[in-house]
Amino acid sequence: MQKRSYAMRSAIISCLSLVLVSCNHTGQKTVEKKSSNVNQAATTQGLNLYSGQTNPNIRVVIESPVAQQVLEGSSAKVSKIAGSSAPNSDVSVTKTDKSASADALTFAWKDSWRAALNFEANAPLDLADYMQAGVVNFHLNVIELAKGGLAFKAKCVGSSCERKIPYVLDGRELAGKGWQHLSVPLKCFAQDGDNFSGVRLPFALETGGEGKLAIANVNIQKTGNTNVTCPDYKTVAVTPSMLNEWWSISWWLPRHLQKLEEIKVRKNAQVIFIGDSITQGWEKDGFNVFNHNYEKYNAVALGFGGDRTENVLWRLLHGEVDGLNPKVAVLMFGTNNTGHRQEKPELTAAGIKRDIEELQKRLPNTKILLLAIFPRDEKPEGELRQINNRVNAIISTFADNKKIYFLDINKSFLDDKGNLPKEIMPDLLHPNEKGYEIWAKAMEPTLLKLLK
Repeated sequence: MQKRSYAMRSAIISCLSLVLVSCNHTGQKTVEKKSSNVNQAATTQGLNLYSGQTNPNIRVVIESPVAQQVLEGSSAKVSKIAGSSAPNSDVSVTKTDKSASADALTFAWKDSWRAALNFEANAPLDLADYMQAGVVNFHLNVIELAKGGLAFKAKCVGSSCERKIPYVLDGRELAGKGWQHLSVPLKCFAQDGDNFSGVRLPFALETGGEGKLAIANVNIQKTGNTNVTCPDYKTVAVTPSMLNEWWSISWWLPRHLQKLEEIKVRKNAQVIFIGDSITQGWEKDGFNVFNHNYEKYNAVALGFGGDRTENVLWRLLHGEVDGLNPKVAVLMFGTNNTGHRQEKPELTAAGIKRDIEELQKRLPNTKILLLAIFPRDEKPEGELRQINNRVNAIISTFADNKKIYFLDINKSFLDDKGNLPKEIMPDLLHPNEKGYEIWAKAMEPTLLKLLK
């Protein structure tokens, strides 16, 4: 099964790579508001981020999930913090030689679900004039990435304005091939309305898991030829894709194949659940609740941790409900679109709508019970919760009360102040057994009505 899974994944990835289009946001509008406190040097000439020479406005900072460390000498290491979410995280950077003394940085990380090598500006940089045709140039030597991830990142102005370009599959292809020159289009980091007039993080490498790489000659230019592609952020949520994260590649496709076998023996399922890790949790913290409430319906839980709308779509297109004819399909996903890329609500909603359309094609007799995306963040004003709320406002309009029904049970999880208790969702995202009991109880009246 492992050989079959690997072969199938490799074939699919090869096919998908042929249709990946380069970042081309023609006509994209970015905010070009100037700030009197902004360093204007980047608007008149190329900006050197690292070449071994000192740039007084740029500092190199490494980070683990729980701490940061500035590179001040020849090397730096992030301190481990006992009792934290990553107590064994080992993240370091060392100045090394490529073409000259100390002209490169070797970055290594281990046992860290997130790590980063940041090129930070001491004073805000005005990159607004760079965004349409500008590039980030650098040399990259991927030494080891078999168990790690890689993405390129930049931040625009605003607390949630963080943009990433995934590079894990391409990065793994470069492992062991020595130094490679990469040129990334800056417009890959830009979305409509973004403000790049006061940037604190013009470029970073974001990683995770375990790996080692070196980077040199990092600079930003107003124009240049590019050799790195990026998906169009406006269509990612509706473009079918496997979940290609460093932490999911080894299990995601095998789980899909396992679910294909499971539905063969549960063809008479009356209820199916489709979603992300919260739905997958019916097999974990919610196991007893699921058996007590839904085993009598021969129910199937098709939940995959980390899934976004495009990953659900891929699964539907590759047979995950084929052969089934349930009375009700319970849908609840979209929170990873929010958490992973702080996606605009209308784009996540479009992804959910596309999944519903595909599900209706494949299960024309099934009633769809679309749940509001569950609350996250402790407080009502939490940024990610607010994004989810705006998605919910849009998807509530998808209900026709004939084939598609919308149900918002979110208040059942909250206290009287709208706070999300850790006694129900310990990580403020995933329910524990008590949370799954609340879910089942709140949904029961509507589910029973639809099962009639």
